[in-house]
Amino acid sequence: MSRAVLSLGSNLGDRLGFLRLAVDGLRDALVAVSAVYETEPWGVSDQPDFLNAVCIVDDPARDHWAWLRAGQELERRAERVREQRWGPRTLDVDVVTVDDVRSEDPELLLPHPGTPERATVLIPWLEIDPHAEVPGHGSVAGLLAALPRADRDGVRRLPELTLLP
Repeated sequence: MSRAVLSLGSNLGDRLGFLRLAVDGLRDALVAVSAVYETEPWGVSDQPDFLNAVCIVDDPARDHWAWLRAGQELERRAERVREQRWGPRTLDVDVVTVDDVRSEDPELLLPHPGTPERATVLIPWLEIDPHAEVPGHGSVAGLLAALPRADRDGVRRLPELTLLP
């Protein structure tokens, strides 16, 4: 079994449409998908706000590298251009965790670095998996509770937006 948590984000063009493109592209392995959240940009602040979501996928035929390639293919379909680190993008698909795999390969760090400090990942993940754990870091609920209130308050759920029909 290869169960992965993927973080989705978009802040250019049809943000919701790009998130839907990703969810649709993962439909064959989709276990759960969170609500849509709007967040301020991280890293480079002079850019539009993001729409974010998290999904859980499961496919026994895919390992962590296959999940990375699947995410990159979805980004290509969304015509993502990499001009600036942490800059604006049509679609960002991050592999957050894959089972209990740990990787220090620069191309695929697992669990995804920064996850324990990112409410933009922890809040939607906790919504769809209340017992989630970040390997080597602890429970998602505990990590989220340890974040400053301002970080948690900056993640706004948009109930009027949905990723599944």
